[in-house]
Amino acid sequence: MPEFRIALAQINPTVGDVQGNTDLVIERIKEAEFLSCDLVAMPELVITGYPPEDLVLRRRFVEDNIEAIKRVCQSTSGFHVTAIVGFVDLQEFTYNAAAVIYNGSIAGIYHKKLLPNYGVFDEERYFAAGTFDPVFDIAGAKVGVNICEDIWHPSGPIQTQAAAGAQIIVNINGSPFHMGKRELREKMLAARAAENSVTVCYCNMVGGQDSLIFDGGSMIHGPDGKCIVSAPLFCEKMLVADLDGETIGLAGQDSDRYNESNIDLDSLISVSAIETKERNTLPESVLGISEITTASTEEMVYNALVLGTRDYVRKTGFNEAVIALSGGIDSTLTAAIAVDALGANNVTGVSMPSRYSSEGSISDAMKLAENLDIKLISVPIEEPLNAFLKVLGKAIETVDLNPTVENLQARIRGTIMMALSNQKNWLVLTTGNKSESATGYTTLYGDMTGGLAVIQDVPKMLVYQLARYVNERNRSELIPVSIITKPPSAELRPNQFDEDSLMAYEKLDPILQLFVEEDRTLEEIAAE
Repeated sequence: MPEFRIALAQINPTVGDVQGNTDLVIERIKEAEFLSCDLVAMPELVITGYPPEDLVLRRRFVEDNIEAIKRVCQSTSGFHVTAIVGFVDLQEFTYNAAAVIYNGSIAGIYHKKLLPNYGVFDEERYFAAGTFDPVFDIAGAKVGVNICEDIWHPSGPIQTQAAAGAQIIVNINGSPFHMGKRELREKMLAARAAENSVTVCYCNMVGGQDSLIFDGGSMIHGPDGKCIVSAPLFCEKMLVADLDGETIGLAGQDSDRYNESNIDLDSLISVSAIETKERNTLPESVLGISEITTASTEEMVYNALVLGTRDYVRKTGFNEAVIALSGGIDSTLTAAIAVDALGANNVTGVSMPSRYSSEGSISDAMKLAENLDIKLISVPIEEPLNAFLKVLGKAIETVDLNPTVENLQARIRGTIMMALSNQKNWLVLTTGNKSESATGYTTLYGDMTGGLAVIQDVPKMLVYQLARYVNERNRSELIPVSIITKPPSAELRPNQFDEDSLMAYEKLDPILQLFVEEDRTLEEIAAE
């Protein structure tokens, strides 16, 4: 068969922004047409953004997304490239769907068959499962199309599509990041490609959507399971590759498996893009990496946090952020992430010392702000704390004011931060880590107050690892070593340290991992 040029458009849509997302789709299709591509694939539900959740229950929203697909068709009429675009299809039920668009019309639609309903996924609430595994004849290649979860199962649609003669499988995704996910995907895709003797083209979304972060990492695996090309993580990329007959392989029809599928060969939907005799030379900007790139856990987690912070701030309509800088490790890491996400000019630190704040913490906050080149505002809280205690007066009928005074300090600080947010239109980034949140070592209406908890899913020991990574990456002491080495403390009473209320984080974090992430029982954790 002739050479087949495919593009995987790893783009960053916004949930609910149907018009903006459609503009992105049309731009990428035009780019693929300019590059003489036979096929361009977009991420899962790219028109609506992923996950659209209860927006799918609004009929007007679904209708708007269908009108958007029509606009994609109109805008690309006369194009030689075939486009696979994720959207919500409305028939008798709603479906998580992929439209195959060619020359101004829809050549066919695939409905996702395997709907994930675990963890962060709740697709059975919104969609019906598809029942058909189409294969498309595109520019001389047999192409099977499926969506995300469909490819994670060996007996899923890929098996039927390969049996029906598919040589290329295009899998479009909204697959969120977690530690270790990249390796899991690569291993799974290699297995699916080799098991079915097909080329697997995996197109993933990139960007932050509230609490989810999509890392991209689109890739193509040949029939032998080896990675042919891959896209970088955590950034938009138009990944383009030329596949020749040898690379694609000849899947052919497995008559036994094919007959079991109950699909007629006549169901192959012909698209047949006009072959381009002379192709434009691929610019370096669209070339991918010839193998899976390796990155440390710290690098991937840090980049994910930067991307998630940038997109959350921008997509909620803010331009600037403000952070309470205590001189501790958590606020320090949050500030470093914010600067990389938004730029130093768009980040402001606020120092709010009390009678219990150490001189070292105050000077550490000042040094950090200087290193990060951000503005630092000082708002001491001693005066409002005294005013609160005076107003409360005899209403507090106890000599022991702890933890009342501790929480009062945190709540005063939260009030100051929100006042600055209201006045300056700054988004407050809170600084609590996962170890604190999981154990309740925090103050309601105090340090929990804000718009985005940047490191709330980062355990304390990983916070330290990320801080060291920041310094290693910058080849300097961007984060003062004194912040990294001093014992963690809320500094809300004299000589207070976290370990007075919690066990050492070196012991606590593994327990939380077993309990929160692995759902282990008390007995199992104790045995560990």
